[in-house]
Amino acid sequence: MIDIHTHTTCSDGTDSPLALVKKAASSGITVLGLADHDTTSGWAEAIAALHGTMKLALGSEVSCLTVEGTSVHMLGLLFDGENQPLQQLLSDSRDTRIPRMKKMIENLQNAGYDITLDDVQAVTPEGATVGRPHLADALVAKRIVSRRDEAFAELLHNESPYYVSHFAPTPEDSIRAIRAAGGVAVIAHPFASKRGQIITPETFESLVAAGLNGIEVFHRDQSEDERNQLIEVARALDLVITGSSDYHGTGKMNQLGENTTAQAEWERLESMADQRRVVSR
Repeated sequence: MIDIHTHTTCSDGTDSPLALVKKAASSGITVLGLADHDTTSGWAEAIAALHGTMKLALGSEVSCLTVEGTSVHMLGLLFDGENQPLQQLLSDSRDTRIPRMKKMIENLQNAGYDITLDDVQAVTPEGATVGRPHLADALVAKRIVSRRDEAFAELLHNESPYYVSHFAPTPEDSIRAIRAAGGVAVIAHPFASKRGQIITPETFESLVAAGLNGIEVFHRDQSEDERNQLIEVARALDLVITGSSDYHGTGKMNQLGENTTAQAEWERLESMADQRRVVSR
């Protein structure tokens, strides 16, 4: 099984890189993609934990905003982790997360919710890239909501009055940075309409012009109709079709390997990187 989109405690997952690698190996994953939000800080621990025949496809899920203000996530995989322009792009995104979090908390407080930055920091793993999932966990800890997904559905979705956007590159800029670092770019869950605003099929033309390699088609947040639309887009534009779990540990219901990428599609995607960077023992 090839699952190229997962998260750890280095961003908003609940499993450490070590635990994720062990769990993936025991689950029968053959290629595991580690793509924490806007960071590569979990790579070293994941590599050290690797054993057996499972392979690692290292990367990051880059937070983006279109010029119209629509949130887009871009999976960058198999890039040079030492590439400074890409690392600077990731760093700039991380640096804006605390001011954004403070503003979201202020919005919630003004509406009468008993939540503070200290509450959020108390549930955020050391070194993790702070984000909305940690705010959701703090709301659960304070018994304001019962589950993380409930927090998103009721309070933290993109159309919520409490939502605050943050600095983010455009999808096109992210793709160009990923490709310049030798990696491949796959747009994550682009038609997941229940998350909020989504891009249109016409958007893909500029993404392809920037160097987009693939589309994450098989994802739990995309309906069968949305998946079929994306398959048509991918075939029309000659893009790789991927599927992934978007696993976050106990933070979400997503299970490792619940959606996967076909071997032939993975081989095609891997061949588009400027050199072989899949890690194996």
